Amino acid sequence: MSKPLTMNQIIKKISDQTDLPTKSVKAVLNCLNDVACKEVKSSGTCRVCNLGKLKLISRKARMMRNPQTGKQIKVPAKKVVKFRVSKSLKEAVL
Repeated sequence: MSKPLTMNQIIKKISDQTDLPTKSVKAVLNCLNDVACKEVKSSGTCRVCNLGKLKLISRKARMMRNPQTGKQIKVPAKKVVKFRVSKSLKEAVL
C-alpha cells in the first residue's frame, strides 16, 4: 500500500489539473474545511460534494480493558465525527 497524500501533494495535483495557482487551491480547501467544521458543529451533519457525509455521533460511556494491565477502566461519554463514503465514490473506487 502506498503512503497517503499530504496536503501539499493534494494542492499540487489539483493545481496542476485545474491550472489554478496553488495559493487559490489552498484557500479553497481551507475554506471547505472551515465550512464543514462549522456545519457539523451547528447542525450535526454536513455533506461533502460527491465524497460523503460528516456526521456528529454521541458515544455512550462504557467500560474497557487496558491491554497492558488487564484492568477495567471507564471511558466517559463523548462526541465523535464519523465520515460515511458516498455511493458514487464507492462505485468509482470499487
